[in-house]
Amino acid sequence: MIFLVRCPKCKHTMRYQSKTMILAGKRKSCVYCGRSFKARNNLVRKDM
Repeated sequence: MIFLVRCPKCKHTMRYQSKTMILAGKRKSCVYCGRSFKARNNLVRKDM
């Protein structure tokens, strides 16, 4: 499952791939600014 997440600091949109649908407790680090954030709270869209 591929999700689109947005960095809360620099507002760039990135893809996040998860093996399960559960995003609770999952974190992603931004490839542009390096900030780490929770994937669930910054979800833009889910792609199948």
